[in-house]
Amino acid sequence: MRGRLLGFVLVAILLAAVLQALTVYRGALQQADALLDEQLQQIARSMSRGVPSYALADWEIDPEGFELLVQIWGSDGAQLFRSPRAVLPQNAVLGFSDVQANGRRYRVFSLQSGSRTVQIAQDLSARSARAQSLALRAVLPFAWLTPLLMLSVWWVITSSLAPLERVRRDVALRAVDDFSALENGALPAEVRPLVDELNLLFGRVRGALELQKHFVADAAHELRSPLTALKLQAQALRRLGDDRLVREAGLNHLDQGVDRAIRLVEQLLLLTREEALANPAVSRGETVALQDIVRLAVADALPMAAHKQIDLGVVEATAGQPGAGDIRQIDSRIRGQGEALRILLRNLLDNAVKYTPASGRVDVSVAHERGQVTLTVEDSGPGIDPGDRARVFDRFFRASNAPSETGSGLGLAIVRVIAERHGASLVLGKSARLGGLKVDVAFPAA
Repeated sequence: MRGRLLGFVLVAILLAAVLQALTVYRGALQQADALLDEQLQQIARSMSRGVPSYALADWEIDPEGFELLVQIWGSDGAQLFRSPRAVLPQNAVLGFSDVQANGRRYRVFSLQSGSRTVQIAQDLSARSARAQSLALRAVLPFAWLTPLLMLSVWWVITSSLAPLERVRRDVALRAVDDFSALENGALPAEVRPLVDELNLLFGRVRGALELQKHFVADAAHELRSPLTALKLQAQALRRLGDDRLVREAGLNHLDQGVDRAIRLVEQLLLLTREEALANPAVSRGETVALQDIVRLAVADALPMAAHKQIDLGVVEATAGQPGAGDIRQIDSRIRGQGEALRILLRNLLDNAVKYTPASGRVDVSVAHERGQVTLTVEDSGPGIDPGDRARVFDRFFRASNAPSETGSGLGLAIVRVIAERHGASLVLGKSARLGGLKVDVAFPAA
């Protein structure tokens, strides 16, 4: 940018200076020519009143070799005066004329005053030389002002772009893991927004790298125990005898351990992906109907609920609550990403089914009130102690009343990330109808 800017500006200055110099030069030539013609007229008028006495004795020549040729005739044609080397023709044309004599061209002015005819002539080559000398003097300032102007412009542009060069060096020399903000105080106002966006980009990249580091650390920490348990179970299977029932029980334990490890890895990957998308600048997606998300998520959770003989279904909102009614008649449209919302609700249902005792109940309801669409999941399980509700959204935190062998502590963390990305609020409480946990997720209505 600096090279192009300097090239364009300096070439423009040079072309403008050349054009201006040519214009001034031509104007100076015309003015010099008019000035010399005026000089011939004044001398002719002076000669018409009488020849100076010094001219009769010795005709002087211009110190620069600019000689005037003078001839004066009387009314009878007799020559009254002739300067040295004057070879002008006898027939005079009044006014200005160009005359060829002795291989030279002359600029001649003839004037008739009374009984006298005066001819004044100048050598055109000498005259042109003088006019060009005057014109060159007029153009001379451009010869040294133009380089000075170009030098000044080069200094101004270089100084103005110096902060950009400093930023370029800062970016080029910084370490690969250095995402500190670039200084933008001395930058031009037109460039400062670009550096601000770069700083925001550095922040996003730093956040993405930190998420990766957390993921690696969390995966290493959380997978160590289940993988160790799987290894011990595999070793125990080798030591088992031929008892078929004992071997089957060991294989079942091994299958359960593998399933938990797979689930943990899936949850870790899902959490990392959702956290990477949790950016306020990311659009919240299209308009979706929450009842459609509820239908799909309930269908996903039905097999696990049926296995535990849990009554899982969609119910009307609590009687008397604003927005209560048949879910099919409620305007549940919100702005969001359908797949992420399905994951949110499926995690809530998985937790509810997992911690609800067999033959229990899990209900899902949707209500529209005060410009918000509220999704509610209630169960008849043990719930969460009030002291643990502030921490259950943290990674790998398990409630104090939860069995140690169940869950990975990531389900509600994923729910929180998706809810925040959609501008929703999360509230945990106790279900007045079922006695277990109640989770309210309030979304802004579309």
